[in-house]
Amino acid sequence: MRAALAGAVAATVWGLQEPLDRRVFRSDYSDVRLVGGLPVHALNGALFGLAFDVIRSRTRVEQTRLAVGLAVAEHTALWPLLGLLAPEVAKSPRAFAQGVYRHVLFGYLLGRLA
Repeated sequence: MRAALAGAVAATVWGLQEPLDRRVFRSDYSDVRLVGGLPVHALNGALFGLAFDVIRSRTRVEQTRLAVGLAVAEHTALWPLLGLLAPEVAKSPRAFAQGVYRHVLFGYLLGRLA
């Protein structure tokens, strides 16, 4: 349960800081808006936390490094699917970099809190 809670907290922090990173990256892309709001985003974070916990129990990789790696891998693997929902966003290098930043933040927090 600790990893699920850590994932929910990390996803909530991500969502609360989105207005700041949208200014920094000069991109209006919002994952929270895309998934339907902060509660859904927090639930997704909790589910990711559970998956992380299963993988963590089967590897010797330091947990913060593992969480960041998994989060960035998930971002990179799923980014092409964004083209189905938001084609203009999926073509934006700024939005992609913004997503990398968000996933690093999420993974770091997940790894530290789990």
